[in-house]
Amino acid sequence: MGKDLYAILGVTKTAGKSEIKSAYHKLARKYHPDVNKDNPQAAEKFKEISAAYDILGDDTKRAKYDNNEIDSDGKPTGFGAGFGSGFGGGFNSSGNPFGGANGFRYTSSAGGKGADFDFSSLFGEDIFSAFSGSSRRPRARKGEDIAYTMKIDFLTAARGGTQQVTLNSKNINVKIPAGTIDGQTIRLKGLGNPGHMGGESGDVLITLNVAKHPYFSLDGQNVILELPISMKEAVLGAKIVVPTIDGSVALKIPPYAGSGDKLRLKGKGLNNFKGVGDQIVVLKVMAPQNKNPDLEKVLAKMPDENVRNF
Repeated sequence: MGKDLYAILGVTKTAGKSEIKSAYHKLARKYHPDVNKDNPQAAEKFKEISAAYDILGDDTKRAKYDNNEIDSDGKPTGFGAGFGSGFGGGFNSSGNPFGGANGFRYTSSAGGKGADFDFSSLFGEDIFSAFSGSSRRPRARKGEDIAYTMKIDFLTAARGGTQQVTLNSKNINVKIPAGTIDGQTIRLKGLGNPGHMGGESGDVLITLNVAKHPYFSLDGQNVILELPISMKEAVLGAKIVVPTIDGSVALKIPPYAGSGDKLRLKGKGLNNFKGVGDQIVVLKVMAPQNKNPDLEKVLAKMPDENVRNF
């Protein structure tokens, strides 16, 4: 019995295309030869995973596999349905003792008429070429894809840019789209392993890991910035220059601002296929670090306020 391609990728037979693709990328990163150089079993596992995805990742091949028209290696299977009750005898004009040009000739019990049935998909081409004097060229196959993981900095992911990577001893400049998020995959068409028997080359699938930033973070499409402000700026208000992923802008702090207050910079978040986000500035009021007698006197004269709700 052939291998279960769904089990190899760890998905069910009802899995959608995106789920199958995600499972393949996860396993490919885990068993890629570049990260398992001392583990030959990992290389075999990587080949097995890639072969499974070659079939299940292609709608046409997957349908044939589900209908048992091809096996787990992508080869045609079975005799098919509809054998009649008898076979015609004798050689035909091509010298094939089985009747048809490349297979058995049988008589249908339903209509009594002869019909050719091609057994070359079952036994291979060579067995029939001995009788017919012909041979067929093996089918061209696309080369295997190569999975690769690349780390990029936060601002390159947010703004877009290029980053060089070495693949198959070649230095390639990879274009990073603006608004890239962690775990996003880029496909480099035709840069994978060579095809078989004249087939096209596979692709390179690069999964991007976005590094953390010292003061920016993400909430969906929105860029978050925690902004420390002094007590004076919080009470009297201020105009402060703050960074964004596109450069610095002036931000007005309203008087009597408190810690946790949020100010919004419209359109200063990620800009990608999901839309345009904002930058959210979260205020953090900082108490003075040095002793200030004048401030102490002013605060002592202020009336007490109930700032707690418990």
